[in-house]
Amino acid sequence: MEVVPYFAIPFGFAKLDHCDALNGQLRELFLRRAAEGAAYANPNPLTQRNRRVFESEFQVFRWQDRCVQQLKEFCWNQMMQMIGQLNGYDTAALGHMLITSDSWFHVTRRGGFFALHNHPNASWSGVYCVDPGKHDPDKPESGLLSFVNPAVTSAMYMDAANLNLRGAFAYHIRHVLLEPGQLVLFPSWILHDVKPFEGEGERITVSFNCWFAFQDAAASPGVAP
Repeated sequence: MEVVPYFAIPFGFAKLDHCDALNGQLRELFLRRAAEGAAYANPNPLTQRNRRVFESEFQVFRWQDRCVQQLKEFCWNQMMQMIGQLNGYDTAALGHMLITSDSWFHVTRRGGFFALHNHPNASWSGVYCVDPGKHDPDKPESGLLSFVNPAVTSAMYMDAANLNLRGAFAYHIRHVLLEPGQLVLFPSWILHDVKPFEGEGERITVSFNCWFAFQDAAASPGVAP
């Protein structure tokens, strides 16, 4: 018997090596601009959150600060590698793709949370961890980035034959405890949230949404069935 994961959902995980210096620069920049308040804040917040979360405006990757551009280069390189692998695009095809994006940062202090949501009008999204903060030892769920299994009906009836499905077939929510320098890429339609941060310091992340097009029709490799 061959068991095949027909409806698997791709997630990308990458880690930026030797990230301490860059993350330190990003941390200093984001804290300074968050302290300026309205000048850099998202003017139209939609998803439920509380006052313990600062969300920036959505053009962070357009800032010319060197540390921001270094992070953008890392994120785009990882994103394009994943897109190429999933779609069977070679380097030439990827070189003709145009990226449009929104990008922003969050600074979360004790008690801050971000409610369940997804990212409409984009194909791929990502979260990069600048600083996870220092979690309280007795709060293992602090600041978890949680993804809801879209196969919500898979748990409509549970018995001994499906109660302990593992790996890609498991029905439960997936949790990610972010580490410094970690990048998580995921389809923008996936519902996700951030559990309340219970710890000292600040949990600092950068998020982005992307949508893509080929520069011209001749460059497109076509759509395979």
